[in-house]
Amino acid sequence: MKSDRLTQQLQFILEIDRLKQILRQTLLTDGSRRENSAEHSWHIAIMAIVLFEYAPPEVDLKRAIQMLLIHDVVEIDAGDTFCYDTQGNHSKADREEQAATRIFGLLPPDQAEEFRQLWNEFESQNTPTAKFAAALDRIQPFLHNQTTQGGTWKQHHITRDQVLQRMQPVAAGTPELWEFFQAAIETCIKRGDLQRV
Repeated sequence: MKSDRLTQQLQFILEIDRLKQILRQTLLTDGSRRENSAEHSWHIAIMAIVLFEYAPPEVDLKRAIQMLLIHDVVEIDAGDTFCYDTQGNHSKADREEQAATRIFGLLPPDQAEEFRQLWNEFESQNTPTAKFAAALDRIQPFLHNQTTQGGTWKQHHITRDQVLQRMQPVAAGTPELWEFFQAAIETCIKRGDLQRV
């Protein structure tokens, strides 16, 4: 056993436990509290398995799950930036790049490179697998807002156009589901969960 390698791996494993402390804006479906980023990552990884039948044929399920489990690890350093926070999103990419370098750098070099490539692929959304993963990353908080009668949409006065813009990766990553979510947005407006303008 290579003790240096194992020490690095265990250090990374302990470090990512901190993701459980990063609170997102999204409420749990019972509305009792905000979810943390570790819960979010777990939830969308399970979603990938459940909704894989709606993925385009060239999507690699294992790789999508890997991306979904590590895509928010950078929030340990960078924090969670609310998706509708235009000011916070200006510095998000730089903060997350620095975090990726530090956190993935805790791993042995081969694993650090592998995780960084997965993270970069998710962020760029240039492959069918990354597009599918990004679609799920948008669907999950949508479902939470829908289930909590508007949840953070109401708290932050979010409009239909903002949600449609945010949900565009669904059209690209899992086109078969896009029509369903377009209709769901209109239902949310009719119920008063989401502002039309």
